[in-house]
Amino acid sequence: MKWAGKVISARTAATPPQEKRICVQRHLVEHLTRRAAATAAMLLTKPHLSKPLLPSAPPSNPAAPSSSHAKPLAAPTARLGRLRISATSAAAPAPPAAAAPAATAAGALSRVDVLSEALPFIQRFKGKTVVVKYGGAAMKSPELQASVIRDLVLLSCVGLRPVLVHGGGPEINSWLLRVGVEPQFRDGLRVTDALTMEVVEMVLVGKVNKNLVSLINLAGGTAVGLCGKDARLITARPSPNAAALGFVGEVSRVDATVLHPIIASGHIPVIATVAADETGQAYNINADTAAGEIAAAVGAEKLLLLTDVSGILADRNDPGSLVKEIDIAGVRQMVADGKVAGGMIPKVECCVRALAQGVHTASIIDGRVPHSLLLEILTDEGTGTMITG
Repeated sequence: MKWAGKVISARTAATPPQEKRICVQRHLVEHLTRRAAATAAMLLTKPHLSKPLLPSAPPSNPAAPSSSHAKPLAAPTARLGRLRISATSAAAPAPPAAAAPAATAAGALSRVDVLSEALPFIQRFKGKTVVVKYGGAAMKSPELQASVIRDLVLLSCVGLRPVLVHGGGPEINSWLLRVGVEPQFRDGLRVTDALTMEVVEMVLVGKVNKNLVSLINLAGGTAVGLCGKDARLITARPSPNAAALGFVGEVSRVDATVLHPIIASGHIPVIATVAADETGQAYNINADTAAGEIAAAVGAEKLLLLTDVSGILADRNDPGSLVKEIDIAGVRQMVADGKVAGGMIPKVECCVRALAQGVHTASIIDGRVPHSLLLEILTDEGTGTMITG
């Protein structure tokens, strides 16, 4: 048997395992010792090979005599990387880029103008609470949903305090059909039997709410998901038309105690409008109505309802007859004249009720328009219809 060029006798190979291991280790040490001695002898006979790879630094004071007690330089403990200089890095810097085209400069100025226009509105609403009811087409389209989420996060970043109250009608309809239940409506309100109520609660609270929370967090905000049952935020009562509508409820009371610290800490409450009555029975609450009552309870500056229409029209048959601003007396007159009818009536009523309880303004805006929230809050023109007290 050979080990590093040395023959190991058969007797050594036949020794017990422990003695054999000691013998092999001894031969290995002897071999390494001989290699080290040979290397040292070569360096002594060829001094130029013993020079350090890197020149030592010159002494700081060449004239001063060296001390016999000076410590030798410590050997480097790690490899020194080599500086790689390419032809391109050694070359002269590239000439400056050409000036931006006029179109690019004009676009930049346009964006600056938008920011400048938004400044007084940011200053006015900084620290103010705005309650947004989110539903309709803005929930169906991923692009519009992303627009709403980004608007909420931006408003939060510039100092406003948004609160999101949401419905989820299309998602509820989809899941009802999955379990074999045909959605039914009366006067714009969902007929809600026991099975439908169970599906409504699972979808709104467990799916839609948590999905919105996740989207806001991903966009850079910090959202907290709640429903009306949490901390008795909303106490419900049966609708006067309960015999026909089932578990469709009205808002009996709002206790915003749980919301105040969330809003004050810069978080965005996301509220699903499922609530319980005094006995614990769950009810489905209209999201517009719930948003108006929550806005009043938190002392909101603005209430904004995202809808599938452009706002209140002076002529329902003329999309160009949008009423930009109107007071409570004016909107009540429009209802009396029949100019406001159908599904717009409960929206107008919840706005009027919120204004009567101290909310400064309420707006009905078109959720189909991208960034409609920013247009309404941070521009002079606004979008949709603003109702004042």
